[in-house]
Amino acid sequence: MKGTPVNLVWFKRDLRLEDHEPLAEAAADGPVLGLFIYEPELYCAGEFDPSHLIFLNQCLDDLGRALAARGGVLVLRHGEAVEVLDRLAEGVPVKALFSHAETGNMITYRRDVRVTAWAAQRGIRWQQFRQDGVIRSLRSRDGWSARWAERMNRSALVPPERMAVPRGIPGVGLLGPEDLGLPPSAKPEAQRGGMNEAGAVMCSFLQERGVNYRADMSSPVEGWEGCSRLSPYLAFGCLSMRTIHQAAGRRVAELRALVRSGGPVDRRWLGSLSSFGARLRWHCHFMQKLEDEPRIEFENFSRAFDGMREEFSATLEAQERFRRWQEGTTGYPMVDACMRAVRATGWLNFRMRAMVASFAAYHLWLHWREPAVYLGRHFLDFEPGIHFSQFQMQSGTTGINTLRIYSPAKQALDQDPKGVFIRRWIPELANVPESWLSQPHLMPWEMQNRCGCFIGKDYPAPVVDHQSAVALARERFAAVRKRPGTRAEAKRVLTKHGSRKRPAKRARPLVTATLL
Repeated sequence: MKGTPVNLVWFKRDLRLEDHEPLAEAAADGPVLGLFIYEPELYCAGEFDPSHLIFLNQCLDDLGRALAARGGVLVLRHGEAVEVLDRLAEGVPVKALFSHAETGNMITYRRDVRVTAWAAQRGIRWQQFRQDGVIRSLRSRDGWSARWAERMNRSALVPPERMAVPRGIPGVGLLGPEDLGLPPSAKPEAQRGGMNEAGAVMCSFLQERGVNYRADMSSPVEGWEGCSRLSPYLAFGCLSMRTIHQAAGRRVAELRALVRSGGPVDRRWLGSLSSFGARLRWHCHFMQKLEDEPRIEFENFSRAFDGMREEFSATLEAQERFRRWQEGTTGYPMVDACMRAVRATGWLNFRMRAMVASFAAYHLWLHWREPAVYLGRHFLDFEPGIHFSQFQMQSGTTGINTLRIYSPAKQALDQDPKGVFIRRWIPELANVPESWLSQPHLMPWEMQNRCGCFIGKDYPAPVVDHQSAVALARERFAAVRKRPGTRAEAKRVLTKHGSRKRPAKRARPLVTATLL
């Protein structure tokens, strides 16, 4: 090997320049080479969708241009991470490897174990930095919130103005779905990726769209604009958590100053931004769970629920229920509209995510793992730590959270009273009157004939009966609660993963709350 040693900055889910500690540290220590790897293990995983690749490439294009404007370079390579790094190190003297630490799925965890061994064998120092509030090797959740706040309130890092870089390092260029053997993206309404787009979305939320966030976030109609829509940019690292937290803080300070001066302020802003700030902390709170216990990607938080759904989930009936849930043909319009919408857009507001997960778990009695992988594939903002933790919470397998069994009919009446969302995604119901839209299977034959929608022909009858399915789910959970060891297992989960806003003196009781 010849040439000046370089610091290799490995970009993963941190596709930005602003507040990028590995880049800042590497640039301060010598010449820098930026690297991104298209990893077959990741894009062949069950949670990966071509829409993720489209978004990713938009981020990479943006990042590459921004680096070039500062004299930097982003080299794109394809292959297994260790093999790519090894080939690169054969041609370029690597002084050190810099990256962000990642709390991802088991694939990225095992990859990082391999990279650690490779770096040690090569004698290359690998420095990893956090870009979120997750703490590695955390011994206790006590004091976690204070440590999160301290990290988020540190000054955000500015990118280096100029970078010394090696030249003539070949790359593969942007690789689209066809290049990687993937089908085309089927999400025409997915958000666009990139730092510039992320900044514009953040600004529009904090200055305009977010005024009614506290209320809008429950509605699939109002939430489209009223929610922040920043989650994909956090998932791909186009913005850091710290950048968003501090921007929201500045906006709150600005609004409070206006209030003190008697200026015109819509009072909804402060409540909405308070709710938004809480959800930024929850973002890292849920990621910390996977960091502390990686097995929860595959196994129940509480082992007391092992075996409860597995036997039924293997049956042909369960497979048919799962198919209808995936396709949005369950006969419950609010559920079906959500499932069709997410396949086209890659996004749902939080309450609707909770509802479709709850429906799969309680009404359909499906084990959470397969539905979680399916929606992980279709959510553009898929974040493993949040996704699997939330899916288990909505499925009742944490052992410490109140069960939430949603009524799809009530959610339709509460969150889509005019049927705007349902009619958009289920054109079969376009002519069904509002009074029947939440439960079209109850329409008399005369009404079905009048609106041209026959249940069982134009739109399916319900896959299960709501009342009996909910009653059966309650019975099954009550039986698990009575088993020896269930309470002790709940206490273990709470001690390891529970929020410390209240003292963790004892496990919270398992209470069923049906949202009718």
